[in-house]
Amino acid sequence: MTLDDILAGLFSNGSKIEVIGAMIAGKGTMADGKPIHVLGITQGQNLGVDEAIVLAGHVIEIIGSHDRAPILVLVDSASQRMSRREELLGLSEYLSHLAKSLLMAEAEGHRTVGLLYGGSAAGAFIATALAAGTLVALPGAHPAVMDLPSMARVTKLPIEVLKAKAEATPVFAPGLDNMVRTGGIHVVWDETAPLAPQLAAVLELPLGQDDRDQLGTERGGRRKAAEIADRVVAMAATSSFRELRHG
Repeated sequence: MTLDDILAGLFSNGSKIEVIGAMIAGKGTMADGKPIHVLGITQGQNLGVDEAIVLAGHVIEIIGSHDRAPILVLVDSASQRMSRREELLGLSEYLSHLAKSLLMAEAEGHRTVGLLYGGSAAGAFIATALAAGTLVALPGAHPAVMDLPSMARVTKLPIEVLKAKAEATPVFAPGLDNMVRTGGIHVVWDETAPLAPQLAAVLELPLGQDDRDQLGTERGGRRKAAEIADRVVAMAATSSFRELRHG
C-alpha cells in the first residue's frame, strides 16, 4: 500500500498531514472523532541526525501539549545514514534521543503505535518503529535489525553459518515473519480490510504494557526472554527490599 492509501484508509474523517522531504508530521481524525498525532519517515530514506532531531522535536512538542492523544509513527525507511558527517555529529546520540522521546511520550500518557509499511533497518528501525509502545505492520514490510552480510562482518562468522542459524532461530533472521515470531511486531494488519478499525483495536491495548517478550515465547521466536526478564525483575525487587530493611 502507498502512503496515500494508508492515510485515506485510516482517516476518512480527514487529516492535516504534511510530507516534507522524507518526514511525515501532522494530525488525523479517527473514526470516533478523536485526534491522533502522525509522524514518521517515508520514501525509503535514511534516518540521519537532521531527521532524528526534527522528529524528536515533534514528539516533545506533542508531550508539551498535554493532550494525551495517541501518536502513530509511520515507517518506511532504509537504515540510519552512515556518513562521516553523521558519525562526527554523534548519530547514535540523536537516534537515542528520538527513541527516548517516544518512550517518554508513552510514559506521559500518549499511546504510541508504530506502523511499518515499507522497509527499515538497524538504528533507524530501533529508534522509530521499535521505540513505539506497540509495533504493527502491513504485508510486504521488510524489517531487518541487521542483514546477514553485515552480521557476518561484525561477528566474523561465515555467512553460511549465519544462514543456518537464521533458519533455526528467528532472532538471527531479517524479514517480517521472523520479526513477528520474536514478538517485535504485535500483529500484521489485513490490507484487504478497513484499516481504521484495526488501528482502533491496537489503541485499546493497555497503555505502557510491553508484552513483546511474552509474545516471543508464545510464538517460539524468543524462548528465554520473558523468563530472564521476570528473573531480573524478581532479583531487583528482592535487592531493593533488602536495602530498605538494612538501610
